[in-house]
Amino acid sequence: MLEDIEDGTAAALRLAGGAPLQDTFDVSDPGDWLILDAGAREVAWYRPRFLPEWEVSAPLPADLTQLGESRLALALCHRDGRIRQEAVRQSARYPGLLPLAVIRCADWADPVRDCARQLLREALDVDAALGLASLILRVGRRSRGAFGVDVLGQVLGRATHGQLIALFAGPDRVVRRFAYRLAIEGRLLRPAELARAAAWDEDTVVQDLCATAALKALGDEEANEEVLPLLLSARNPRTRSAGVTGLRRAGQSKQAESFLSDRSALVRACARYVVRQLGGDPAAWYRERCTAPDDLELPPGAVIGLAECGNRVDAGLLWPLLAHPVAGVRARAVAGLRAVDCVVVEQLWPLLGDPAASVVRETALALLPLAKELPADWLLEHSGSEHPRHVRVGAFRLLNARGGIEALRAAVGLLNDPDAKLRTWAGQSVQRWYPSPDERRYGAEAGDLLDRSRHLFSGHVLRRRRWEAGLDS
Repeated sequence: MLEDIEDGTAAALRLAGGAPLQDTFDVSDPGDWLILDAGAREVAWYRPRFLPEWEVSAPLPADLTQLGESRLALALCHRDGRIRQEAVRQSARYPGLLPLAVIRCADWADPVRDCARQLLREALDVDAALGLASLILRVGRRSRGAFGVDVLGQVLGRATHGQLIALFAGPDRVVRRFAYRLAIEGRLLRPAELARAAAWDEDTVVQDLCATAALKALGDEEANEEVLPLLLSARNPRTRSAGVTGLRRAGQSKQAESFLSDRSALVRACARYVVRQLGGDPAAWYRERCTAPDDLELPPGAVIGLAECGNRVDAGLLWPLLAHPVAGVRARAVAGLRAVDCVVVEQLWPLLGDPAASVVRETALALLPLAKELPADWLLEHSGSEHPRHVRVGAFRLLNARGGIEALRAAVGLLNDPDAKLRTWAGQSVQRWYPSPDERRYGAEAGDLLDRSRHLFSGHVLRRRRWEAGLDS
């Protein structure tokens, strides 16, 4: 694979020497064709007359009719528009050069562009379009590239379902989007196939396209049985949320209750909408499930769902869940208390030592605005290397937000931490540290800490920091 223009220039030199295209770069990679096109015109400034290097070593003859495939490829990329135009005419002899004709369809010279477009219109069939779709769509983003995209759409519009399958499974998400749009417009896919694509494709645009198209078929009993299970069991939340919304159209709104505790906030919101349309009360549903603080079957989604549609009164149900044996429930209980604005420092800060990283992460986030109310000695102790990484991160995050001499102590202590990311974060914290006027009494300690981290500063900046701390520079 060609990685930059220099590689494109090197490939042009090899082609000028007669090397076959297939041995010079990956002809199946659209990016390599684009880099070759740019690299062939790259000027080596130390060469006479400012010519590209390959033109100096192996200039093209005046008559292009006798050129082989490799050197004709260079002619198609030539800096002279007249040579490019003639090369487009001659390239019809070599189907392997059609990718360069695609690029010339967006050429800045009108005669070259017109000639290349005529060739593409005549040469592009369904089989060629399947292989060139990625390149055509890339060139289509250029200011004159719309023509190729239009031709591609016309040609692939005649493709069968079986021919388009190759594009549905391809790695290029832009191609997959284009292919699915064509298939949806041509009604080439059954609702179940669209639902399966929405459930399994990793691209959010494809998920939305296919889920929306699949939902249009709901209402028919057979379509409901095929489409909804696929959408509702999808791993990605966008597709699950589409399936939950589709329950109402399919007349199965009652099933939406089971998604009120989904792990995704988007799915939970859609489920609450459907339940309310049926006359239900999601808040009451959540409260009923959160009344037993020792219920091992309590889903974490129900806990945060209560906070999403409840109020401050519901904090009374969330506090007992901070001691729940399931870490996910504890983490969501902390997040819920933050959502209903019922954070109490004395009850939350012990969770900063929780064995579950998710609980510590949520607790640190909830306590950030109240960092100055936390016990600095406890935080400093728990930022030491004898504690688990997630505990050290949570403690240091709060100390860093707290600022002052405590933040500097913690940051300098972490400069030798075994975790590389934490060391980097600590170094950045030391570099950003400034003493407040009322902390000048810690000047001697601050000076010692700054001296221990002198490798992070230039001499001038270190002297400036010491002076700001009330010390002689």
